[in-house]
Amino acid sequence: MTTLGSPDTFKRQWLDGFVTAYGRTVQKVPDAYGVVRREAPASSKVAVVIGGGCGHYPAFAGLVGPGLADGAVVGDVFTSPSAEQVYRTARAADNGAGVLFGFGNYQGDVLHFGLAARRLAAEGIPSRTILVTDDIASGPATEPERRRGVAGDFLVFKIAGAAAERGYRLDAVYEVAAKANARTRTFGVAFGGCTLPGADAPLFTVADQEMELGLGIHGEPGVRTVGRLSAAELADELVDGLLPELPDGDGRVVVLVNGLGRTKYEEMFVTYTRVHERLAQAGLSPVHSEVGEFVTSLDMAGVSLSILVLDDELAELYTAPCDTPGYRTSGAELGTVDLESTVDELLTAEAPGTSVVDRVLTAALRSIEENEAELGRLDAVAADGDHGLGMTRGMRAAVAAARREPDTVSGALLAAGTAFADAAGGASGALYGVLLAETGAGLTGAEAGDITTAMLADAVDGAVRAFCELGKAELGEKTMLDAIEPFRATLREQAGSEVVQAWRKAAGAAVVGARETAHLRPAKGRAARLAQRSEGHSDPGAVSFSLLVTAVGEELERSAD
Repeated sequence: MTTLGSPDTFKRQWLDGFVTAYGRTVQKVPDAYGVVRREAPASSKVAVVIGGGCGHYPAFAGLVGPGLADGAVVGDVFTSPSAEQVYRTARAADNGAGVLFGFGNYQGDVLHFGLAARRLAAEGIPSRTILVTDDIASGPATEPERRRGVAGDFLVFKIAGAAAERGYRLDAVYEVAAKANARTRTFGVAFGGCTLPGADAPLFTVADQEMELGLGIHGEPGVRTVGRLSAAELADELVDGLLPELPDGDGRVVVLVNGLGRTKYEEMFVTYTRVHERLAQAGLSPVHSEVGEFVTSLDMAGVSLSILVLDDELAELYTAPCDTPGYRTSGAELGTVDLESTVDELLTAEAPGTSVVDRVLTAALRSIEENEAELGRLDAVAADGDHGLGMTRGMRAAVAAARREPDTVSGALLAAGTAFADAAGGASGALYGVLLAETGAGLTGAEAGDITTAMLADAVDGAVRAFCELGKAELGEKTMLDAIEPFRATLREQAGSEVVQAWRKAAGAAVVGARETAHLRPAKGRAARLAQRSEGHSDPGAVSFSLLVTAVGEELERSAD
């Protein structure tokens, strides 16, 4: 990706466009690369002036407005603004109550903001400086002064801006900003480098199957390269990195998932679910969360996780209203989020309950999770490769639903089937949903301990009839039915046998049927369009069915021992 604009004019052009677009909120500082609030200088309040190189929008100029920063000074891409630019912006923002400077801990910023502060002092204008040092990857915990400021910039600036808006004096604004900085930690990961204006190649590249942990926000790669992780694994990596670093508190935290410029919001939301769950398991209460772009790095592909540990003062200031081009909040009170409704169906079941449906579905879920990648690979041969993911989603939802309806076998299976179809979606979701639900319907009124093989065979017969009516499938068309029908027929043949023995034989027939689909050509669904390509590969739906019934049989056998 080539970034628009010339390297020689990029700073001026983007700043002009920003002020033109948001003139209702900000105004340009005369003869400077900086912006201040539209009504600046604001009377009788400390001026919070933030800044750094451009390429990080909405940091820094996008955070100027009531309730947050009073001014922002902009350097060239990833480069500190000059002392002269800092000085001019600070003078435009100051109204006699002094200036709080806020920026990330980078040498160029330290030097130029420091020179500007000296010049202000010579003119009788007091100032204080808060260096943000939230990045745990850039220095040891014993030497926080060596750490960089990354996405935690936003959290610290928000606290400082709210304190100044409330009339805190200069030293008090500094003290609460310093407290916020001391309670903020960030850890990030990059999937791909960013491209500077005018360049036709990124500053660094990341291999397709790798990630860079501990990235910076100036185009630097990470400090450690790891294999590409799933969304849940990535969340675990980030949370595991931050938890040992967090200071003590009362459990309330603000959580920020920050995109670096190219990562889609939908992908960040997927990661956030697991982050929220892990923090709750650790005894933390994410009373406020932010998911989006706050401190970016041009078009870098990556994401970071920041956590601010709250106390009463920080909680009150964080929720104070603000209105800037890059971030607005009305000042709603913080409140805990109910994880049950958002996470319950996504949890991997590790401790099944006592009901037989719970146990067998949990066993089936574990089998699907272990084979998710292989099911996806089989599906990708002639379709879109999502069968493994869909089956995992469906089975997780089925387990959660069965646990909420544990009273009867019939009710639990009906709930599981409905939940499976809803969570998995697609053709497989509907078909597996009907198999579960109709099997449950066939066992209406039956107690778990009284179910015989004949009763099971009758229920499965009814479920398969419903399956065929819905899916219009026939044997030999390379679908799930090529494993389902051998299972059904064998179970019927074993109707006079003991349940566990009959089920295991039927499951074995399903495995054989699934294996033999490798010699068939698909006649239905998306795979039919690429029928020749699928020759030699088993049907993913048939394989997933054989995995499910095999896992159920193994669990039934364990329970009987």
